[in-house]
Amino acid sequence: MNLDNKTIVITGGGQGLGRTMAISFAQSGANIALIDLNEEMLQETTKLVEQNGVSAKYYLANVSDEQQVENTFKQINDDFKGIDGLVNNAGILRDGMFVKAKDGVVVKKMSLAQFQSVIDVNLTGVFLCGREAAVHMIESGNKGVIVNMSSIARGGNMGQTNYSAAKAGVVAMTTTWARELGRHGIRVGAIAPGVIRTAMTDAMKPEMRDRLESMKPVGRLGEAEEIAHTAKYIFENEFFTGRVVEIDGGLSM
Repeated sequence: MNLDNKTIVITGGGQGLGRTMAISFAQSGANIALIDLNEEMLQETTKLVEQNGVSAKYYLANVSDEQQVENTFKQINDDFKGIDGLVNNAGILRDGMFVKAKDGVVVKKMSLAQFQSVIDVNLTGVFLCGREAAVHMIESGNKGVIVNMSSIARGGNMGQTNYSAAKAGVVAMTTTWARELGRHGIRVGAIAPGVIRTAMTDAMKPEMRDRLESMKPVGRLGEAEEIAHTAKYIFENEFFTGRVVEIDGGLSM
Protein backbone atom coordinates (compact mmCIF):
# COMPACT_ATOMS: atom_id res chain seq x y z
CA MET A 1 0.00 0.00 0.00
CA ASN A 2 1.20 3.47 -0.88
CA LEU A 3 0.48 5.43 2.31
CA ASP A 4 0.12 8.82 0.67
CA ASN A 5 -3.34 10.27 1.41
CA LYS A 6 -4.51 7.03 3.03
CA THR A 7 -6.43 7.10 6.32
CA ILE A 8 -4.89 5.07 9.12
CA VAL A 9 -6.61 4.53 12.48
CA ILE A 10 -4.32 4.02 15.48
CA THR A 11 -5.69 2.92 18.84
CA GLY A 12 -3.74 3.87 21.94
CA GLY A 13 -2.50 6.76 19.84
CA GLY A 14 -2.07 9.31 22.59
CA GLN A 15 1.46 8.36 23.60
CA GLY A 16 4.24 5.78 23.42
CA LEU A 17 4.29 3.43 20.47
CA GLY A 18 0.97 4.76 19.19
CA ARG A 19 2.29 8.31 18.98
CA THR A 20 5.52 7.23 17.31
CA MET A 21 3.67 5.16 14.73
CA ALA A 22 1.23 8.00 14.04
CA ILE A 23 4.07 10.41 13.31
CA SER A 24 5.89 7.83 11.18
CA PHE A 25 2.81 7.15 9.04
CA ALA A 26 2.16 10.87 8.71
CA GLN A 27 5.71 11.38 7.43
CA SER A 28 4.76 9.06 4.56
CA GLY A 29 1.68 11.17 3.78
CA ALA A 30 -1.03 9.24 5.64
CA ASN A 31 -3.94 10.96 7.36
CA ILE A 32 -4.31 9.81 10.95
CA ALA A 33 -7.31 9.04 13.17
CA LEU A 34 -6.26 8.61 16.81
CA ILE A 35 -8.24 6.71 19.45
CA ASP A 36 -7.45 6.87 23.15
CA LEU A 37 -8.94 7.82 26.52
CA ASN A 38 -6.44 10.56 27.43
CA GLU A 39 -7.60 13.72 25.69
CA GLU A 40 -4.59 15.81 26.66
CA MET A 41 -2.16 13.30 25.17
CA LEU A 42 -4.35 12.91 22.09
CA GLN A 43 -4.26 16.64 21.51
CA GLU A 44 -0.46 16.64 21.73
CA THR A 45 -0.14 13.75 19.28
CA THR A 46 -2.60 15.35 16.86
CA LYS A 47 -0.49 18.52 16.75
CA LEU A 48 2.70 16.53 16.14
CA VAL A 49 1.04 14.59 13.33
CA GLU A 50 -0.33 17.73 11.68
CA GLN A 51 3.17 19.18 11.49
CA ASN A 52 3.71 16.78 8.59
CA GLY A 53 1.05 18.48 6.47
CA VAL A 54 -1.57 15.75 6.79
CA SER A 55 -5.05 15.64 8.32
CA ALA A 56 -5.43 14.31 11.86
CA LYS A 57 -8.37 13.94 14.23
CA TYR A 58 -8.70 12.33 17.62
CA TYR A 59 -11.55 10.37 19.19
CA LEU A 60 -12.16 9.52 22.84
CA ALA A 61 -13.30 5.91 23.11
CA ASN A 62 -12.93 2.80 25.22
CA VAL A 63 -11.87 0.08 22.78
CA SER A 64 -13.52 -2.62 24.93
CA ASP A 65 -16.95 -0.99 24.68
CA GLU A 66 -18.79 -2.29 21.62
CA GLN A 67 -21.13 0.66 21.17
CA GLN A 68 -18.34 3.20 21.55
CA VAL A 69 -16.20 1.36 19.02
CA GLU A 70 -19.03 1.08 16.49
CA ASN A 71 -19.87 4.77 16.85
CA THR A 72 -16.25 5.88 16.68
CA PHE A 73 -15.39 3.94 13.54
CA LYS A 74 -18.55 5.18 11.83
CA GLN A 75 -17.55 8.73 12.71
CA ILE A 76 -14.00 8.21 11.44
CA ASN A 77 -15.31 6.73 8.21
CA ASP A 78 -17.61 9.74 7.75
CA ASP A 79 -14.93 12.29 8.67
CA PHE A 80 -12.23 10.89 6.39
CA LYS A 81 -14.49 9.45 3.68
CA GLY A 82 -13.12 5.98 4.22
CA ILE A 83 -10.68 3.88 6.27
CA ASP A 84 -7.61 2.30 4.68
CA GLY A 85 -5.78 0.87 7.65
CA LEU A 86 -5.83 0.12 11.36
CA VAL A 87 -3.09 -0.36 13.93
CA ASN A 88 -4.54 -2.13 16.97
CA ASN A 89 -2.10 -0.76 19.51
CA ALA A 90 -4.15 0.00 22.65
CA GLY A 91 -3.19 -2.16 25.60
CA ILE A 92 -2.75 -2.29 29.38
CA LEU A 93 -0.74 -4.26 31.93
CA ARG A 94 -2.05 -5.69 35.19
CA ASP A 95 0.82 -8.03 36.09
CA GLY A 96 0.74 -10.48 38.97
CA MET A 97 1.45 -14.11 39.78
CA PHE A 98 -1.28 -16.64 38.95
CA VAL A 99 -0.99 -17.96 42.50
CA LYS A 100 1.60 -16.67 44.98
CA ALA A 101 2.51 -18.89 47.91
CA LYS A 102 5.00 -18.84 50.75
CA ASP A 103 5.89 -21.89 52.84
CA GLY A 104 2.99 -23.80 51.37
CA VAL A 105 0.46 -21.08 52.13
CA VAL A 106 -1.23 -19.13 49.33
CA VAL A 107 -0.83 -15.44 50.11
CA LYS A 108 -2.21 -13.96 46.91
CA LYS A 109 -3.85 -14.96 43.65
CA MET A 110 -4.63 -13.15 40.41
CA SER A 111 -8.15 -11.81 40.68
CA LEU A 112 -10.74 -12.27 37.98
CA ALA A 113 -10.93 -8.48 37.64
CA GLN A 114 -7.15 -8.33 37.12
CA PHE A 115 -7.37 -11.03 34.45
CA GLN A 116 -10.50 -9.75 32.75
CA SER A 117 -9.41 -6.11 32.53
CA VAL A 118 -6.42 -7.08 30.38
CA ILE A 119 -8.46 -9.46 28.24
CA ASP A 120 -11.08 -6.74 27.72
CA VAL A 121 -8.62 -4.16 26.36
CA ASN A 122 -5.85 -6.28 24.83
CA LEU A 123 -8.00 -8.96 23.20
CA THR A 124 -11.64 -7.89 23.04
CA GLY A 125 -10.58 -4.37 22.06
CA VAL A 126 -8.52 -5.75 19.18
CA PHE A 127 -11.48 -7.86 18.08
CA LEU A 128 -13.96 -4.98 18.14
CA CYS A 129 -11.72 -2.43 16.40
CA GLY A 130 -10.58 -4.96 13.81
CA ARG A 131 -14.15 -5.95 13.08
CA GLU A 132 -15.39 -2.40 12.62
CA ALA A 133 -12.42 -1.40 10.48
CA ALA A 134 -13.06 -4.43 8.25
CA VAL A 135 -16.78 -3.59 7.98
CA HIS A 136 -16.05 -0.11 6.63
CA MET A 137 -13.26 -1.31 4.33
CA ILE A 138 -15.51 -3.94 2.79
CA GLU A 139 -18.54 -1.68 2.43
CA SER A 140 -16.47 1.08 0.80
CA GLY A 141 -14.57 -1.35 -1.43
CA ASN A 142 -11.22 -0.26 0.03
CA LYS A 143 -8.31 -2.66 0.01
CA GLY A 144 -6.98 -2.24 3.51
CA VAL A 145 -4.46 -3.38 6.09
CA ILE A 146 -4.88 -4.28 9.76
CA VAL A 147 -1.84 -4.54 12.03
CA ASN A 148 -2.33 -6.06 15.48
CA MET A 149 0.18 -5.53 18.28
CA SER A 150 1.08 -8.80 20.00
CA SER A 151 4.16 -9.45 22.15
CA ILE A 152 6.90 -12.03 22.61
CA ALA A 153 5.09 -12.69 25.91
CA ARG A 154 2.47 -14.57 23.84
CA GLY A 155 4.52 -17.70 24.47
CA GLY A 156 4.05 -17.33 28.22
CA ASN A 157 5.80 -15.09 30.73
CA MET A 158 5.94 -15.26 34.53
CA GLY A 159 3.58 -12.83 36.19
CA GLN A 160 1.63 -12.26 32.98
CA THR A 161 -1.06 -14.94 32.70
CA ASN A 162 -3.56 -12.31 31.55
CA TYR A 163 -1.24 -10.44 29.18
CA SER A 164 0.25 -13.60 27.65
CA ALA A 165 -3.20 -15.09 27.03
CA ALA A 166 -4.39 -11.91 25.34
CA LYS A 167 -1.32 -11.56 23.14
CA ALA A 168 -1.49 -15.21 22.08
CA GLY A 169 -5.13 -14.66 21.14
CA VAL A 170 -4.16 -11.62 19.07
CA VAL A 171 -1.87 -13.77 16.91
CA ALA A 172 -4.58 -16.41 16.45
CA MET A 173 -7.06 -13.74 15.36
CA THR A 174 -4.48 -12.26 12.99
CA THR A 175 -4.08 -15.54 11.13
CA THR A 176 -7.83 -16.15 11.07
CA TRP A 177 -8.65 -12.68 9.77
CA ALA A 178 -6.00 -12.90 7.05
CA ARG A 179 -7.67 -16.05 5.75
CA GLU A 180 -11.19 -14.65 5.98
CA LEU A 181 -10.57 -11.12 4.73
CA GLY A 182 -8.12 -11.82 1.92
CA ARG A 183 -10.99 -12.25 -0.52
CA HIS A 184 -11.94 -8.63 0.20
CA GLY A 185 -8.45 -7.33 -0.46
CA ILE A 186 -7.67 -6.84 3.24
CA ARG A 187 -4.30 -7.96 4.57
CA VAL A 188 -3.69 -8.61 8.28
CA GLY A 189 -0.39 -8.86 10.14
CA ALA A 190 0.93 -8.77 13.69
CA ILE A 191 4.00 -7.41 15.44
CA ALA A 192 5.46 -9.04 18.56
CA PRO A 193 7.81 -6.54 20.21
CA GLY A 194 10.35 -7.41 22.87
CA VAL A 195 11.28 -4.84 25.50
CA ILE A 196 11.09 -1.39 23.93
CA ARG A 197 12.60 1.74 25.45
CA THR A 198 9.79 3.87 26.86
CA ALA A 199 9.23 6.25 29.76
CA MET A 200 8.58 3.16 31.89
CA THR A 201 11.89 1.47 31.06
CA ASP A 202 13.73 4.78 31.45
CA ALA A 203 12.40 4.94 35.02
CA MET A 204 13.74 1.47 35.89
CA LYS A 205 16.61 1.01 38.27
CA PRO A 206 19.88 1.02 36.25
CA GLU A 207 20.74 -2.55 37.28
CA MET A 208 17.37 -3.84 36.06
CA ARG A 209 17.72 -2.05 32.73
CA ASP A 210 21.28 -3.33 32.36
CA ARG A 211 20.07 -6.89 32.96
CA LEU A 212 17.40 -6.56 30.27
CA GLU A 213 19.89 -5.16 27.80
CA SER A 214 22.41 -7.92 28.49
CA MET A 215 19.78 -10.58 27.71
CA LYS A 216 19.50 -9.40 24.12
CA PRO A 217 22.05 -10.42 21.47
CA VAL A 218 21.97 -6.85 20.11
CA GLY A 219 22.88 -5.57 23.58
CA ARG A 220 20.20 -2.90 23.92
CA LEU A 221 16.47 -2.27 24.20
CA GLY A 222 14.37 -1.66 21.12
CA GLU A 223 13.31 1.80 20.01
CA ALA A 224 9.73 2.86 19.28
CA GLU A 225 10.84 4.00 15.83
CA GLU A 226 11.89 0.43 15.02
CA ILE A 227 8.40 -0.83 15.77
CA ALA A 228 6.94 1.95 13.61
CA HIS A 229 9.28 0.93 10.79
CA THR A 230 7.96 -2.64 11.05
CA ALA A 231 4.35 -1.48 10.94
CA LYS A 232 5.05 0.53 7.80
CA TYR A 233 6.74 -2.52 6.24
CA ILE A 234 3.59 -4.59 6.76
CA PHE A 235 1.46 -1.86 5.20
CA GLU A 236 3.73 -1.35 2.21
CA ASN A 237 4.57 -4.99 1.40
CA GLU A 238 1.59 -6.24 -0.61
CA PHE A 239 2.65 -9.90 -0.19
CA PHE A 240 2.59 -9.82 3.61
CA THR A 241 -0.43 -11.26 5.43
CA GLY A 242 -1.29 -13.73 8.17
CA ARG A 243 2.11 -13.60 9.85
CA VAL A 244 3.65 -12.17 13.03
CA VAL A 245 6.98 -10.34 13.00
CA GLU A 246 9.08 -10.58 16.15
CA ILE A 247 11.08 -7.41 16.83
CA ASP A 248 12.89 -8.32 20.01
CA GLY A 249 16.63 -8.00 19.40
CA GLY A 250 16.92 -11.80 19.36
CA LEU A 251 15.61 -12.22 22.92
CA SER A 252 13.26 -15.07 22.05
CA MET A 253 15.73 -17.17 20.04
